Amino acid sequence: MTQEHDNQSPTSARAEIARQKMLSAALDVFGRYGFDGASTRQLTEAAGVNLQAIPYYFGSKEGLYIATAEYLMMRINTHVGDMRARVGAHLLALDAAGKPLGEAEARHFLTEILQTMVTLFVGKESESWARFLIREQMEPTEAFTRIYQGLMRPMIEMGRRLIGAILHEDPASEHVRLRTFTLLGSVLVFRVAHAAVLAQMEWDGVGPEQVETMRGLAAELVDAIGASKGSAA
Repeated sequence: MTQEHDNQSPTSARAEIARQKMLSAALDVFGRYGFDGASTRQLTEAAGVNLQAIPYYFGSKEGLYIATAEYLMMRINTHVGDMRARVGAHLLALDAAGKPLGEAEARHFLTEILQTMVTLFVGKESESWARFLIREQMEPTEAFTRIYQGLMRPMIEMGRRLIGAILHEDPASEHVRLRTFTLLGSVLVFRVAHAAVLAQMEWDGVGPEQVETMRGLAAELVDAIGASKGSAA
């Protein structure tokens, strides 16, 4: 059997390239204009395909929107998936052995998660992701449900588990839930308030030096959790 038969056929390879181009373009267009504001013509022109490509590949504009949400999850998972699987597997192993998660270990994992988020969300690539996600936060649709269940909820619950271990509190408590969102917000602000951060810090942009500064801050935020009673880390 030839290598050509072992691999994807040229036709299917071209189809997959066209589909990926449409999803990448749709992520940007939907993020800028929302579902209602984005026309099928805008979507196809941005991807460089004809109008029939949407019904051919996705069935409808709604189908493209849901596929775009799943594409966004896939893109983010390429950056955080291995880390999430590794930390999750360790927590499961502790549970199976009946062992508690130690505070030092929890701080280590939480620092790694926050620093990964900083690196991911201050990059240029994440601009379109943030627009799409913020729109879904403001006016949630089926796309939000999928992103939340498939990506956000597992990461938030992992964060709750780690913060609960640091504070020696129940991860399901209201206090730990709120502390988790406060901590995540302290990192996500670098993307959602990007212009204000640049203006206040008097930075022309975010390069390797700025990323390292923010990663250091993420570590400080984790170190400060539970440092003193009533602290607002």
